[in-house]
Amino acid sequence: MLTITTVQSATDVQGILDLQQANLRKNVPIDVQLDQGFVTVEHDPAVLTRMNQAAPSIIAKDGDKVVGYALTMLPEFGSDIPELLPLFALINSLTYQHKPLSEYPYYVMGQICVADGYRGQRVFDRMYQHHRDVYVDRFRLLITDISANNARSLKAHSRVGFENIHEFHDSALGETWIVVVWNW
Repeated sequence: MLTITTVQSATDVQGILDLQQANLRKNVPIDVQLDQGFVTVEHDPAVLTRMNQAAPSIIAKDGDKVVGYALTMLPEFGSDIPELLPLFALINSLTYQHKPLSEYPYYVMGQICVADGYRGQRVFDRMYQHHRDVYVDRFRLLITDISANNARSLKAHSRVGFENIHEFHDSALGETWIVVVWNW
């Protein structure tokens, strides 16, 4: 039985890390990346634990096994993950609906992933809906950036309700990224 819930334990955090490893771009063949997507950031277990203590992430579980995650990342954790420093700096420079993005109550989707075998079953949508249910009273915007090479993720985020607000090229990675916002 598939359930959507929040992170409750160290076992849940480890389940996220295990699923993350299986789906990191460096561990996924190119043809699978193009068809199924990938994740790019490898989270430190201690930082991930602290993130979940501050604001629990949403996970999908099949029994006791984590088969999906959508990481809640409050702005104060932006400096803990070097790969995300450019995103947080960019957020501080962008406007949305004629107002600085940083003036909205927001958080960042630190990463979202659904295990192979569970894709195409709206697990992604259900985790995002649970995010909204849990955090709508605290936040107005959910922000993330997506590699322009990750067509599956771009399509899924659009389906849930995210809108593209900015595109930038990361010359260090040689990759284009799209900043998206879900306005609640």
